[in-house]
Amino acid sequence: MSELNQVELDAGEIKGFLQHVIENNRFIQAKGLTPVAQEIIGDSGLGKTSIAIQLAKEMGLHCVKLNLAQIEELGDLVGFPVRQFELIKGGTTKAKIISKVVVVDGVKKVQKIEVPATGGDEQKMWADENAVEEYLKQGWQFTEQKRMSYCPPEWIAGKTGGGFLMLDDWNRADIRFIQAIMELVDRQEYISWKLPKDWHIILTANPDNGDYLVNTIDTAQRTRFVSIVLKWNHERWGEWAERNEIDTRCINFVLMHPEIVNARVNPRSLTTFFNCISSIQDFDNNLPMISNIGEGSVGPEVATLFASFINNKMDRMITPKEILLGEFTTTIIKQMKDIFGEGNDYRADIASVITTRIINFALYHAESNPITPEIIDRLTTLIKEQDLLTDDLKYHVVKKILNGNKQKFQKMLIDTKVQELATK
Repeated sequence: MSELNQVELDAGEIKGFLQHVIENNRFIQAKGLTPVAQEIIGDSGLGKTSIAIQLAKEMGLHCVKLNLAQIEELGDLVGFPVRQFELIKGGTTKAKIISKVVVVDGVKKVQKIEVPATGGDEQKMWADENAVEEYLKQGWQFTEQKRMSYCPPEWIAGKTGGGFLMLDDWNRADIRFIQAIMELVDRQEYISWKLPKDWHIILTANPDNGDYLVNTIDTAQRTRFVSIVLKWNHERWGEWAERNEIDTRCINFVLMHPEIVNARVNPRSLTTFFNCISSIQDFDNNLPMISNIGEGSVGPEVATLFASFINNKMDRMITPKEILLGEFTTTIIKQMKDIFGEGNDYRADIASVITTRIINFALYHAESNPITPEIIDRLTTLIKEQDLLTDDLKYHVVKKILNGNKQKFQKMLIDTKVQELATK
């Protein structure tokens, strides 16, 4: 991979980056310039496609996803060829004599008729071959010019408003598609049709590092768009997992072992594994089944690590829902202290995982639910409680929650301890 492609961003950073590029594209398009295409490079299963789809939804834009590695006909990407004829209507014409057959007393005769000169605004257009006859009936005439062109592809037909054209796995496609893509990237048009205004091209690609069957993209092609690399970030994944209601026990496992994601194990395979075991209520008594599913989805190393996680009772940790919405504050605090330990036995790793879960769940819950005084009081108590969270974790809770949704959580600032942390 060339030096141009070494910018590494996590999922959240890439969304922010793409938002800027889209706004900037709108700015330069208003000045008559071509929008800049973006390429997201990353290992399979990291979420390249889902990031773009989610962003399009958040911005109220269409999202057309074309998996180029699975398309066989070039016409499915750029449209199919069609013969067109140039037609003219109106404009200034000279007087001319035409022959016309008339019937006089039952006898056909040829008469010469003068067609007077006309004047007016001239209109020209290119019409598809199958539409020419209808235009001739409306008074259009041939100019004797014709050409081969391309009709707009089906995926763009009828689209109004802005959108994303997401060309998925583009460097895994046949070289014919890669060449055709360059036409779209360069000018946002292909011979006789163009993308509507406020459309943005996003390419997704696997790295050209020998691990994937991809085509090498040369410098002439690569300098036509901006490339960014998607990197794995377990905290970003935790936010996504909370929103998508991945099994709470499995979220804890990934947050405690972020190193499990590598070239052989990706977030997609982990999600597959977790979805296959989410209906199992008691992990401990179903460990053989879980291990078999794990080995078949994420491999023996991760399956063994997950089995150890279960054997150590880590799957039975208190959930963020119980912490924030549970009935008795004193009981919640005691459970957390029992899990975290104290003194030399304090488990900072577990405390960090639970803290991350509390933040993510609170912000996700706030998206569609009111934040009650009870929730504010519970959060404030967690922050003020001695020997529960370290100062760094308390600071993390306050900053992340207030930055994430200050409007709903601003009543936390009534407490002086929270104020102190918020202003650090």
